[in-house]
Amino acid sequence: MEKIYTKNAPDAIGPYSQAVVTNGLVFTSGQIAINPATGNVEATTIEAQTEQVCTNLKNVLEASGSSLENAVKTVCFLANMEDFGAFNEVYGKYFSNKPARSCVAVKQLPKNVLVEVEVIAEIK
Repeated sequence: MEKIYTKNAPDAIGPYSQAVVTNGLVFTSGQIAINPATGNVEATTIEAQTEQVCTNLKNVLEASGSSLENAVKTVCFLANMEDFGAFNEVYGKYFSNKPARSCVAVKQLPKNVLVEVEVIAEIK
């Protein structure tokens, strides 16, 4: 198992890796809307936070030798299911290959963000 780290995504805020690679797959940890340049959550809307999350995921996947196009499964967490439509608009721009997905509403996310997404992708 190989641990993945890139400075182009936020540092882990706990005892975990940004991603791990094993058996030709990369498993990302959930990404939230932290700007890696500042270490802060700057975006306040679901759309802007989803953009930051997807950019973070793109950078982690690229550091692992994969890409968003190789995603086979995502798990999405929303603080408010009323944001589902707006989230999908942005998410769809990044995951145009339409991987399998689960999307659930949760009571609260780290740093009180509106969205968190994790990915499983192939390394090709």
